[in-house]
Amino acid sequence: MSLPAVVPAPVSIEAGSGAPFRLSSDTVVNGDTDAATALSAIVAARTGLTLATGEGRDIELRVDPGAGAAESYRIAADEASVVVTGADAAGLFYGVQTLGQLIARDGDGWTIPAVTIEDAPRFAYRGVMLDVARHFHPVETVIGYIDRAASLKFNALHLHLTDDQGWRIQLHSRPELTEKASGTSVGGGPGGFYTKADYRAIVQYAASRHMIVVPEIDMPGHTHAVGLAYPELAEDPSISDHMREIIRDYGGEEPRVGAPYDGMAVGFSSLKIHDEATYDFVADVFGELAAMTPGPYLHFGGDESLSTSDEDFAVFVARASGIIADLGKTPVAWHEAGAAAGIADTTIGQYWGFLTPQEGAAEKATAFVDNGARLILSPADAIYLDMKYPDGPELGLTWANGPTSVQRAYSWEPSLVVPGIDDSGILGVEAPLWTETIRTAADIDTMAFPRAAAAAEAGWSPATGASDLRTWASFRERVGALGPLWKSMGIGFHPSDEIPWATE
Repeated sequence: MSLPAVVPAPVSIEAGSGAPFRLSSDTVVNGDTDAATALSAIVAARTGLTLATGEGRDIELRVDPGAGAAESYRIAADEASVVVTGADAAGLFYGVQTLGQLIARDGDGWTIPAVTIEDAPRFAYRGVMLDVARHFHPVETVIGYIDRAASLKFNALHLHLTDDQGWRIQLHSRPELTEKASGTSVGGGPGGFYTKADYRAIVQYAASRHMIVVPEIDMPGHTHAVGLAYPELAEDPSISDHMREIIRDYGGEEPRVGAPYDGMAVGFSSLKIHDEATYDFVADVFGELAAMTPGPYLHFGGDESLSTSDEDFAVFVARASGIIADLGKTPVAWHEAGAAAGIADTTIGQYWGFLTPQEGAAEKATAFVDNGARLILSPADAIYLDMKYPDGPELGLTWANGPTSVQRAYSWEPSLVVPGIDDSGILGVEAPLWTETIRTAADIDTMAFPRAAAAAEAGWSPATGASDLRTWASFRERVGALGPLWKSMGIGFHPSDEIPWATE
């Protein structure tokens, strides 16, 4: 008997020998109200059926704090009943997502196979990143992405809120950031920003799906927009031959002082490192952001500061990470910041280098672990979701050894990326989606799915080789079986010809 398709792969799954549980309009779900609501929505989208609520025990959803580790769950299904037990509310929610994947058409009806699943995450942090600076994406699009990510057991949404092309978050302490620096995007689009109420709505919705929000304010580079609002804080653009090559290849004009930037070059901007007003700005921005963000992490960027000397970069990283740590938050920075000797020792590093580290990236990433902190792994040539597909649309870029196939997005092992860093030094996995070419919610779906599922499995499932399910051959079959569910949920995934997509 073949096993039912579950993504990400669970710790253990055993098919029962009995008949399946049959769903109908008379099926009763009881137990945790939030989980029942989530399950009812999945069942309605997948089958058109409306589950009843009451005293019956057809489907029971419950939390048992003694049932296992944080976020873990168990499913026991047979012909008579289905019981989903979570060790906590998040575990129960993830069990419900798995249960939704188990629903299958059986003739004219719908069934859940007889099965026992025991499951828990490998890593505590499992994130997706959405860049809303290069192209702004409204609240409803972000909420839709939260739903899609949560269905794959991601538990963090990293929002890249600022870049050279625009500032996207309202702050009362620095009102001119959105008044003067939010109106443009790559290619001359209209821009936009989140009000404080918008951001609160995103944070609250994410929490309802057991996700935290990790806001990123990128600095000291990627800060041309800051100079539009507060020119006294920003250095003049520094244009290198490499940046001119990017401008030649991708279009746009060279950045100019005081003018909005809508091109794709990087590395030309910097805050003034030795001006105390800069650190007053950093304190204002992150202080207000900390008060708005219940999650533990504040991301200060630190990448591609190509026009800042190594010495000045180290000074800035030490000051900025210290300001965040003093706020009671955990700083997060891209791996380049690991080179700064004075970085706050609690700072989490986010590795965005290649699967085979290049040009000192491994050493910089390792420095975070040497400090006693950990790494988030985002290898660009595996799980940067904005890289082109080999067989896909014209969306996306190719600089990260692209195009990136679904197989390459799947076929990597987190503990083997940075030499010497095993699971004890890894906080988790995050799949970024940069939006230089991504303008709509439909674009996000196309580029993220199915490759986000590969990243989800790297973050949640047992290590490669520790389970018979953790193979490319298994994954392509399992993710292909999700096609009908994704369609019913309105996910416009890319129908990659690498995957044998089920039709029903």
